[in-house]
Amino acid sequence: MIALDTNVLVRCLTLDDARQVPSAKALLAHRHGVYVAKTVLLELEWVLRAAYKLKRPTIHSALIKLLGLPNLTAESPGQVGQALDGYSRGLDFADALHLFASPADEGLFTFDEQFAKVATAAGHGVHLAGASPGRAGR
Repeated sequence: MIALDTNVLVRCLTLDDARQVPSAKALLAHRHGVYVAKTVLLELEWVLRAAYKLKRPTIHSALIKLLGLPNLTAESPGQVGQALDGYSRGLDFADALHLFASPADEGLFTFDEQFAKVATAAGHGVHLAGASPGRAGR
């Protein structure tokens, strides 16, 4: 198994560099499989959104297709799947990944009011720092 960096995945998804795309596709199809770390997925979403100006549904679809490849293994696939579900429901991908990667049994605390509001509305334990847990998202 090999591990892939963000830029290899960007080439595969955007086809933006005719010189690098064939190598990137060959790496993605590696016969012994490929591994993608959560941090690579985090950076990939950011690059597609910030640098390529892609919209949430397009990014979500691309990530789902990528992670569905039979030879691809993602780090903590359950957490990544939950984060993608949260992302499809309005959470920021980074926030969703932080939330679902957290083993905290009393919730995640943040100063990000929008994150707390969206996550609380979806039934997740995200609380505003400095507020009691019952006041999350208010």
